Amino acid sequence: QVQLVESGGGLVQSGGSLRLSCAASGFKVDSYMLAWFRQLPGAEREGVACISRVHGRTSYADDVKGRFTISRDNAKNMVYLQMNSLKPEDTAFYYCNADLLVPGYVYWGQGTQVTVSS
Repeated sequence: QVQLVESGGGLVQSGGSLRLSCAASGFKVDSYMLAWFRQLPGAEREGVACISRVHGRTSYADDVKGRFTISRDNAKNMVYLQMNSLKPEDTAFYYCNADLLVPGYVYWGQGTQVTVSS
């Protein structure tokens, strides 16, 4: 059974850092496209960063480029999102996502709250 469990969210001051972790089970992280999304109440979920399954190529939303870094640890079967220089507008619920790029094989974690105070 595929499962994603996020951790590492919390309250941080503007300019601070947090590292989100996503523990994956039921599949190997290097066999799926992995991503972090975030969502504000009443808004659509938006992609923040992703890492490709074969070559580990990364891609970022424009407003987090240079501040956030997505990575994976194949041995630990973990996905991470290092967030630096956090801004109040980064406040959101953050979700880990795994996508096999085949219909019906998309999985989500339960999410973790990140709050950045000004």
